[in-house]
Amino acid sequence: MSNGGPPGKRNWMCLTCGYVYDEAVGDPARGHPPGTRFEDLPLSWRCPDCGAGKEDFDLVVD
Repeated sequence: MSNGGPPGKRNWMCLTCGYVYDEAVGDPARGHPPGTRFEDLPLSWRCPDCGAGKEDFDLVVD
């Protein structure tokens, strides 16, 4: 069982809508380039699909 991968290559899922933040892709539209770790996103970052906060995301574990 994987632990979700190394930082910078993990996926985090929004528990509200199912959006997946892929660290390898980042969120370039909001100024967060590929490789941006989820932990390094500002607390003000929101799910681009539903607006949920970072506290509503869980690490995807294979």
